[in-house]
Amino acid sequence: MLPSFVIGLREGLEAALIVGIIAAFLVRRRRSLRPMWAGVGLAVALCLGAAIAFTVVGSTLSFRARETAEGVLSLVAVGGVSYMVVWMHRHAHELKTRLEEQAAIAIDAGGLALVAMAFFAVLREGVETAVFLLAAFQQTARPLLAGIGAIAGIVVAIGLGYGIYRGGVRINLSRFFRVTGLVLVVVAAGLLASAVHEFAEAGLVTIAQEPAVDLSWLIAPGTVRASLITGMFGLQPIPTVAEAVAWFLYAVPMAAYVWRPARPRARQPAVVAP
Repeated sequence: MLPSFVIGLREGLEAALIVGIIAAFLVRRRRSLRPMWAGVGLAVALCLGAAIAFTVVGSTLSFRARETAEGVLSLVAVGGVSYMVVWMHRHAHELKTRLEEQAAIAIDAGGLALVAMAFFAVLREGVETAVFLLAAFQQTARPLLAGIGAIAGIVVAIGLGYGIYRGGVRINLSRFFRVTGLVLVVVAAGLLASAVHEFAEAGLVTIAQEPAVDLSWLIAPGTVRASLITGMFGLQPIPTVAEAVAWFLYAVPMAAYVWRPARPRARQPAVVAP
């Protein structure tokens, strides 16, 4: 539940920040919010369609093809999380300023540019969220709780975004993305280990398949504790050497990178958020 909550919160807040900044600009300039909401609505519809398509296609595959597809989806999610975490680590402290610059340019360019900015901002975050959550659902024994966590995270993100838009909520974005980045590093490490596990099930990974450690005393199948540990860390009761090596080789350097404070960057032209 916690991983899906963090994913929903972080991705939802990024989209809510962009939408909130655009809305604030429009209100200050006494322009209609309809173009923005048109872009947001279209993006949300496409994201829901993509999530449904991923699920339907996955259910029609053979066992080996499904295991391979789940492994590939996990790798895609790891790549997306890694890019997002690194980008936010470098730019979080200046995110609001850059988004305001982009919103100003879009508003000056006219209604179509405004629709496009809202559409692509929400579409990008929505597709990322769909991929991350589908990969996270694959490694949890309680998909209902994971779904509740994701919805709760998105609801909280919308609330924070509205609070920031109204001016009543102040949060340190750099610190927020740093803390959630650490959580997502652990989640991504679990997804990477899960990808190795799925590829082994499909017969694509055959090396280092001997047990690394017996964690069945801690991750007893069917228990709440096992669901929490598996859902958060992506660890199996008896992980293989390949899974353990993949987990540590990713988690340790990435966590060290995210924990290290980012150095102030020289002011440059606006950069489009990932």
